Amino acid sequence: MSSPTTPVSVIIPTHNRAVFLAQAIDSVLSQTYANFELIVVDDGSTDDTPALLASYDKPLTSLRQENRGPAAARNAGIKAARHSLLAFLDSDDQFAKNKLALQVAAMEAQPELLISHTQETWFRNGRHLNQKKRHAKEGGDIFARSLDLCVVGMSTVMARRELFDRVGLFDESFPCCEDYELWLRASAAHSFLLVNTPLTVKHGGREDQVSVQFKTGMDRFRIRAMEKLLANTTLTPAQSRIAREELVRKATLYGNGCLKHGRLEEGRRALALARCHVVSF
Repeated sequence: MSSPTTPVSVIIPTHNRAVFLAQAIDSVLSQTYANFELIVVDDGSTDDTPALLASYDKPLTSLRQENRGPAAARNAGIKAARHSLLAFLDSDDQFAKNKLALQVAAMEAQPELLISHTQETWFRNGRHLNQKKRHAKEGGDIFARSLDLCVVGMSTVMARRELFDRVGLFDESFPCCEDYELWLRASAAHSFLLVNTPLTVKHGGREDQVSVQFKTGMDRFRIRAMEKLLANTTLTPAQSRIAREELVRKATLYGNGCLKHGRLEEGRRALALARCHVVSF
């Protein structure tokens, strides 16, 4: 097999992560694959992020915008990218040194596929974390598994610009679960290529992370994502059925949880939504 040559735009969105950002940037700049540009989108940081970015003598593109969330920051990076192959890295994660080389080669070998992801290694509070079976990464048709939870790690993704032309960008109205929402749209029509090697180090468990800040209410955004999917995306009858079944399950659990904790109006709304989709089968 010939060596990969396709240029890549690597996009790092960041907000007040100066203490971690250098590790993320350095993991890109130290790649064994040299044909890339690095775009860091500073989403309104108020810490030392601007000074850190200015300190790099190696070429990187730094964009700054008002704080609008990770979806808007990634979209800004996509729009600024010069290349048609896009890779994403969260600012507190790192790439393995051969990440781009292996993933570009895999995508060059299957040019008909528009998106790929890889296995990842998880750390929480500095300790290695074994992943549960439900988080196992798969390739091919991942739509059914994507309904349950986000089974694609954001920092593992490499996609062709054509994917976003077809399914749209990240939905900037989602403060979290914006990746879950996009993978639903993408997996409804497109197969995912899995590079079955851990090529990303993912860090979790900190209070500044969006997934932690919204942990108790994440199903609210997943329910909203499924509502949007059913309303705006062309699905097969089988896809529509399993999406509605999962929406009913999540809305019922979420609604009952809201009632239990005194959020009566929100709980009743969720349960009414569940009943609506049960009767529409």
